[in-house]
Amino acid sequence: MSRKKANEPPAGDPASPINPDLQRRRTGRLSPEAYAEGVLAGDRVLLSKAITLIESTLAADQALAGRVVDLCLPHRVPSRRIGISGAPGAGKSTFIEALGKVILSDGGNLAVLTIDPSSRITGGSILGDKTRMETLSLDERAFIRPSPAGDTLGGVARKTRETILLCEAAGYSDIIVETVGVGQSETTVQSMVDCFLLLLLPGAGDELQGIKRGIVEVADLVAVNKADGDGLTFARKAQAAYRNALHLFPPKTSGWTPEVLTCSALNNTGIGAIWQVITTFFDTVQTSGFMAENRREQTRFWFHDALDAGLRNLVKIHPKARERLPALEKEVLEGTRSPLGAAEEILGILGGGDLRI
Repeated sequence: MSRKKANEPPAGDPASPINPDLQRRRTGRLSPEAYAEGVLAGDRVLLSKAITLIESTLAADQALAGRVVDLCLPHRVPSRRIGISGAPGAGKSTFIEALGKVILSDGGNLAVLTIDPSSRITGGSILGDKTRMETLSLDERAFIRPSPAGDTLGGVARKTRETILLCEAAGYSDIIVETVGVGQSETTVQSMVDCFLLLLLPGAGDELQGIKRGIVEVADLVAVNKADGDGLTFARKAQAAYRNALHLFPPKTSGWTPEVLTCSALNNTGIGAIWQVITTFFDTVQTSGFMAENRREQTRFWFHDALDAGLRNLVKIHPKARERLPALEKEVLEGTRSPLGAAEEILGILGGGDLRI
């Protein structure tokens, strides 16, 4: 792909009688090549517009987004994908801003993406992330993108995966994916990042009861935040409790031994040490070859997940399948039809085969 500017007309084309900028504002769309050129040039405005296409539910936008991603795919820079999770109130936004500053001072370029499908119900920090990360959002080397509020977990996850690829093509060397530490979002995030950090609050002896075992189990690093003032003693107790708990879990396939650290994002203490552990983690998994193999498996998972989502969407848009679906669902719920038999009928309408094969 040539490196012409995103708004430069193709060579040899006659000049359009319409001002290109005005035409773009009217239509709201560019060509796939123009979006890709902008992304590859690190244009944050065009990167945002390309991500908006990914988030769109319109078929035309989805097709255009797919083409843009395909054009950008060969040009991605090597990146570190980091997942950060924690319950509401753990101080994720403050922590990410503090960590982001360290990453930038270390010579990196940072993109922060959020996954919070529950924000519509919980009133979470999605809409406030940019305002809370004021310093980070103003730095030209950083890009912050909230997920669409109220979307489903699966939908946000699929969009986030494509967004990661575009951010890598735009030159961001470090990608942080933030999520609320509840539900199934941690497993989802683990399928798209290399390193998973769990941010916790200091407690008074019942630290392990409020956090699901599965969340702790996937963590490569646990950070106990708000280790300052009166919370310092509690933070150290929580650190010891989590260290003991992590020893009870099976060894990770990556060969990495999870660490537990304390920090105060508000006072900016302990953040540098956490970044050092993260960089050591990446050195370890890159040297062992685990990171490359894990990404291959993640890509395989992304492909099959996208295929499943596409088939489900096909059922919704196919006239006959869409018409038959409510009646079949009712029969299944009433126990007069098996789920397998009902699914086979829908596949038959779509031209599919026997599920038992």
